[in-house]
Amino acid sequence: MSGIEELAHRRGWSDEEARLRNAICEIGKLCYARGYIVAADGNISARLADGTIVVTPTGAMKGFLSPENLAKVDMQGKPVDNGPRASSEIGIHLVSYHERPDMKAVLHCHPPHAVAMTIAGIDLQTPIIPEIIVTIGGIPTAPYGTPGTPELPESIRKIVKCSDTLVMQNHGSVTLGANLLDAYKKLDMLEHTAKILWLAHCVGKVNALPPEAVQKLLGTRGPLGIATVNTLERPCPR
Repeated sequence: MSGIEELAHRRGWSDEEARLRNAICEIGKLCYARGYIVAADGNISARLADGTIVVTPTGAMKGFLSPENLAKVDMQGKPVDNGPRASSEIGIHLVSYHERPDMKAVLHCHPPHAVAMTIAGIDLQTPIIPEIIVTIGGIPTAPYGTPGTPELPESIRKIVKCSDTLVMQNHGSVTLGANLLDAYKKLDMLEHTAKILWLAHCVGKVNALPPEAVQKLLGTRGPLGIATVNTLERPCPR
């Protein structure tokens, strides 16, 4: 019996819960190593088949998590066990799951280039990278909401309905996924896009792809079997 299997047996976790707890820890290490989360910033969650949510606890360093030290709450954010207290930003995750029942994982991180773009007032919806146009489309910016208050989750409510990937003004990013790796992949793409856009602004004028080129790229989504939400294909309502 492996270490995680022994721990799961001792704690009474299902195989699904044990797997997701371990995966949250691994994703936390990746985010920390890549500089997407520093110190105790950010939070990570995954939703189980029964609707309960395993989420990183308040004040935890995401690069040094352990499966038994994660919080577990219901869809109203109430604890369902005697584990650690959930992140103070649990509202981001609850809003995301309520508005997008198809999503099973949420990452809230602070990728530096993406955050810098919001501070500088640069729109990440600009169509510049073909692969991003075809997959996630544009990256909307949510208005500023005060962390630790209901303003923050409400600031993203409309956007998560139409986009799996967004940035919050002066704060961080939120990425939704069919699983934890999917949410992490979108975070990776978001920060890579922001870094390219930042470099482009540093060296000269930024030239977006023309509308006809964007439409040709969007036309490849069907043949490629890509059916994810895409804000360039179906813009978020204002």
